[in-house]
Amino acid sequence: MNDPFGEAIQEFLSKGKAPDIAINSNYTEDESIPVSYLFRSEKEMPELEKVALKKCKGKILDVGAAAGCHSLVLQKKGFNVTALEKSELSVEAMKKQGIVKVVHADILDYNEQQFNTILLLMNGAGIGQTMNGLRKLLSHLKTLLFDDGQILIDSSDIKYLFEEEDGSMWIDLANEKYYGEMSYEVNYKKSSSKFDWLFIDFENLTKIAALAGLSCTLVAQGKHHDFLAQLKLN
Repeated sequence: MNDPFGEAIQEFLSKGKAPDIAINSNYTEDESIPVSYLFRSEKEMPELEKVALKKCKGKILDVGAAAGCHSLVLQKKGFNVTALEKSELSVEAMKKQGIVKVVHADILDYNEQQFNTILLLMNGAGIGQTMNGLRKLLSHLKTLLFDDGQILIDSSDIKYLFEEEDGSMWIDLANEKYYGEMSYEVNYKKSSSKFDWLFIDFENLTKIAALAGLSCTLVAQGKHHDFLAQLKLN
């Protein structure tokens, strides 16, 4: 099994510690994520995540739940929450922590129930992988919403990475593919995984949401070009 995130989550859960997860991308290298961050408490969460959890209502689907930190908080608050994750090892870890409803699936293959709130955090837009992929993802999520439902999703505008000191850009934004479409390689010990990941600005998220038949409202902005948006049925 080649599941670096799942292996890291399992080791941290069993031992209380684990080496960092190593991350490289087509723009950056030698970055890492402490595995403990995937087990953060509500107090340790970024402000945008706290806002998102407060806006949750009704029956909730937590997409890409990883170690289940958001689902755990919501479950403790008494919400009916389902944690969905395609990593089998992560699913096992969430069950060990006592999350009642855990689904092992790719979100694009899931169509079992409808929800009042669909939650996609930790740059949830990244699950779409590309601009076209995000449109496909949002169109699918729309079918999982009750009529009064909402999608809470966060992302970041990473255009600042390409800005020179004089305000010019070192890439041609008009002629190259969208700058937020990234390729990642994640390594944990001997386990490695490669995948595409998307960072999107709010304006383009609004446009893609509209193509999927969803309205898009800015809920909150963070300090690092990040934001939280609420999507609803038109």
